[in-house]
Amino acid sequence: MARPPFVGTDCATQWQKPISGIRSFGYTGGTMTATEADRTAPQPSLRERKKLRTREALIGTALDLFTERGFEGATLDDLCNAVEVSKRTFFRTFASKEDVVMAPTQDMWTAFTEELETRPVTGGGTLLAFLQDSLLAAVDRMTDEAWPRRVRLSRRLAAKNPSMDAHGLQFCDHTIRTSLATLRRRLTIEDPNDPRPRLALDLLAAANHWALERWVELPGEPDRDTFTAQLRTAFAAIPQSVTVTATPRATG
Repeated sequence: MARPPFVGTDCATQWQKPISGIRSFGYTGGTMTATEADRTAPQPSLRERKKLRTREALIGTALDLFTERGFEGATLDDLCNAVEVSKRTFFRTFASKEDVVMAPTQDMWTAFTEELETRPVTGGGTLLAFLQDSLLAAVDRMTDEAWPRRVRLSRRLAAKNPSMDAHGLQFCDHTIRTSLATLRRRLTIEDPNDPRPRLALDLLAAANHWALERWVELPGEPDRDTFTAQLRTAFAAIPQSVTVTATPRATG
């Protein structure tokens, strides 16, 4: 699928000047593909595969059930009966109804925090490029064919249910704080009170939010590559978004 045109050049090269106070940490880009990661990852045990199948069944059934009946119209008992698991099994996997419904996007952000922990930082580059490529790599790891549909169902349910939206905001804040701690541990950030790493993470989250909104609104069944294209468009717009002129609209 063709990617949308970038503003200027590739989004990873939009901000090439290293940030003062944050030493150049040597990021040159490059992503291990999902196929390469699969080859190098240890194979899960039979027990782990069974737990994963149960988790996937809970997510898929919850999204279909709550979409059909409404988030408040279907109970946790209804979900467990449909999947044929006990509540005890459910709570070993998820903390709440909100947690299971928000799982598709939360899985992406969990993969993002793992990328921040393991992604090589040799060479030269900017913090923003490192964050952007880490999120793109996380999306690339969402290889389940059901993931795009599940994300769209999850976002549509969240738009109608304040408790889900609040759960998502709480998870987002936790993810940003975890990511910030990882950056401070892995990178040489001279000033612990420097606001720029946190602001860079907030910009990343805002770009993802814009991309998700546009992607969910697209007609048909847009796939993961289409979401990636929306993300790249948002990333490319970040530099211009902080320098756009505030021109008053003419009246009368």
